[in-house]
Amino acid sequence: MVKTATFALMHFSIAFCVVYAMTGSWLLGGAVALVEPAVNTVAYYFHERLWQRIEYRKLLRRERTSQPMMHA
Repeated sequence: MVKTATFALMHFSIAFCVVYAMTGSWLLGGAVALVEPAVNTVAYYFHERLWQRIEYRKLLRRERTSQPMMHA
């Protein structure tokens, strides 16, 4: 849990610093530092779902090709 919290803090800090450096605005830097990680979290969820589906299909294909053919 500590690792996750420190990563989140680093993410917020980087987002804030990049936007502040580009705009000079504390307000805009703060807004982006809050919104960007939230949007990224939602995107990550869907990215993971997509990869799970891809991996599942690969597994099914492997299982189909590795099973011996049954002849009647």
